[in-house]
Amino acid sequence: MTCIALFQSCTGIDPSANRCSLESAVEEAASGGAEMLFTPEMSGLLDGDKERAAGNVRSEAEDEVLAAVRKAAARHGLWVHLGSLALRTGDGKLANRGFVIDSGGEIRARYDKIHLFDVDLPTGESWRESSVYAGGSQAVTVDSTPIGRLGLTICYDLRFPALFERLTGAGAQVISVPAAFTVPTGRAHWHVLLRARAIEAAVFVAAAAQSGSHEDGRSTYGHSLLVDPWGEVLLDMGEGQGVGFADIDLEKVEEVRGRVPAIRHRREIGEVARH
Repeated sequence: MTCIALFQSCTGIDPSANRCSLESAVEEAASGGAEMLFTPEMSGLLDGDKERAAGNVRSEAEDEVLAAVRKAAARHGLWVHLGSLALRTGDGKLANRGFVIDSGGEIRARYDKIHLFDVDLPTGESWRESSVYAGGSQAVTVDSTPIGRLGLTICYDLRFPALFERLTGAGAQVISVPAAFTVPTGRAHWHVLLRARAIEAAVFVAAAAQSGSHEDGRSTYGHSLLVDPWGEVLLDMGEGQGVGFADIDLEKVEEVRGRVPAIRHRREIGEVARH
């Protein structure tokens, strides 16, 4: 049994303030007995004003939030999945990049969000993530974390089960889904999609989320979740901000896969026969 922590935040437009919140979350998670902390998508900066945000986005080597979290992880001996940061990559667009940082402060893995959120919602909200970010192309797992082999996704990736199939095919036992879900899509789909991904992949799903009314005017759904391989919700943080704790028992993964061996039953499917 391994204790993990999820940080539910309301990230704002000032990276320095967000850095302080993350440092406090690392300290609280470690003090509470967690071996790994999960943070939301865009943990370092959440700002829909492109011009204002441009002045606060740095390269990976220069990002103050990443540097601070690495130091905090080492200081407290805690693994951290820093859900994602907006980073300059030198190709004209930004990366929405997540990091797995070990208890010595070393970066063990990076993941660039593959599926970009380009949608028009019935509420009138319109999002064009691809106008700012370049999508990634590589699925990523991390071995030897405190919770076994961890698969990485970010937010909108949740709607693409093929990615989860690829991660479990590579041996993932836990899959992380850091997010900044809108309120309308969260109310309609957040719980059901996370539970579905956990059930069909027979994995734990750890989903740290943004929550509340943000400085840039957007609202996010919250409800950071830990879901077990049978689809049971072990932690639901509701609304608001803070650090929540839950336990992961990897024996549950093998138990569920033994009861419903869907992963072993996967087959390659040929082209669709059209009549």
